[in-house]
Amino acid sequence: MDDIRQTIRTILLESGDTWAVVGLSSNQSRAAYGVAQTLQRFGKRVVPVHPKAETVHGEQGYASLADIPFPVDVVDVFVNSDLAGPVADEAVAIGAKAVWFQLGVIDEAAYDRTRAAGLDMVMDRCPAIEIPRLG
Repeated sequence: MDDIRQTIRTILLESGDTWAVVGLSSNQSRAAYGVAQTLQRFGKRVVPVHPKAETVHGEQGYASLADIPFPVDVVDVFVNSDLAGPVADEAVAIGAKAVWFQLGVIDEAAYDRTRAAGLDMVMDRCPAIEIPRLG
């Protein structure tokens, strides 16, 4: 448990402030919308990644991680577990420092691949729950 707490702390405080939120759209009833708002309140730049490439919370959206024309520090994943592995692989490919799988998003093989590639990673957690606990 201490290892996961330290990884959460590292991602939230040391990995950088540019977060690509995969699955973030302008749909205010989706969890990603509120989590992204919380991340912004804590000083993170939130980059929406969604097939519609909508602007959300004042930030230009992109259809994929590969379309983002600047470095991304953390990839926050709001997709079903069966789709999450390829997103983690894309995060590695674009040079992200960390991957965060949201509550209910679990893929052990993707976790192992991502960690083996040298990235920090957590699964089945929510940064909007974790970040206020750091204070």
